[in-house]
Amino acid sequence: MHCPFCQHTDTRVIDSRVSEDGATIRRRRECEACGERFSTLETVELKLPVIIKGDGRREAFDTRKLRLSMDRALHKRPVSEEQVEASVRAVVHQVRMSGERELPSRKIGDFVMAEMRKLDHVGYVRFASVYRSFEDVADFREEIEKLERDLPTASGQLPLLGADVVPIDKNKKR
Repeated sequence: MHCPFCQHTDTRVIDSRVSEDGATIRRRRECEACGERFSTLETVELKLPVIIKGDGRREAFDTRKLRLSMDRALHKRPVSEEQVEASVRAVVHQVRMSGERELPSRKIGDFVMAEMRKLDHVGYVRFASVYRSFEDVADFREEIEKLERDLPTASGQLPLLGADVVPIDKNKKR
């Protein structure tokens, strides 16, 4: 490892620590030439499948894009960073375990939807609105009603719709 300060080629590890989740190792290093100290992070690099987008384009799986989309859906929601990180890891694990060399983006969206549903109902509906391209209020209502039907009543989250809300008939002219 080159020293980031003087570019000398010899540095030595003076301390190593495994992260809490066991996914990374933090190494404290010291340059043999200038004596400066710095830290490095070591992670396992596994080949993730190529993602096939809806229009047929192919691109590398990007964990940052996954995290960003989840963060947007969970903006100002009572979900901790640790919970989001755990969900991102769960999605990446599912992608890895698929064993596929290429994976349609729809499949990844399904993995994310399952994780979002566990995290926060409002975040789930926000994500679903983009993922499924909701076109009107009826699409939102339909997803919320499906969510409420499928979830146990004692989920620890408030109901998404109040009892006084009247369903919208999608087939009715406006």
